[in-house]
Amino acid sequence: MQITDRKRVFTGHYKIDELAVRAPNGQEFTREQFIFGNAVAALVFDTARQLYVLTRQFRYGPEREVLEIAAGMIDHDDTPDATVRREIHEELGYEVDALTHIATVYSTPGASTETIAIYYAEVSRQTGPGGGMAGENEHIDIITLDWDALTAELFQDAKTLVAVQWARLRR
Repeated sequence: MQITDRKRVFTGHYKIDELAVRAPNGQEFTREQFIFGNAVAALVFDTARQLYVLTRQFRYGPEREVLEIAAGMIDHDDTPDATVRREIHEELGYEVDALTHIATVYSTPGASTETIAIYYAEVSRQTGPGGGMAGENEHIDIITLDWDALTAELFQDAKTLVAVQWARLRR
């Protein structure tokens, strides 16, 4: 496949490009590409309380609250490691003691440019309230689960499933 042209057709909270594509057989067609930026996420484990710390917040895609691991967008001048530490503090109120990179994945490779760097983070001290940033219209509930509850939960969020499966394979 060859991208022969690109036009920005929408600029809002997200951006959409229209791509002109030529297939190996010469067929030409268009596809939309969603430009989201890149994100980070972390399965957070409180070593002092022996509990996993997750978030529950309203998500616009499914139009409902979703139970998931802490996550956020990487700012242009930030690193994934710095971003995940900041997001854990903003959303959960914790300082990170140890951070392990699990994987970097495409969220929706058929249409989106977004990658998500997924981490496992160990924490032991909560130094802030968490709950998200009011200026970013975040309203996040902090949810704690023990191992049995974490592995019994029927998560519908892909990044959370990846992180929990990673934890299962290492236990």
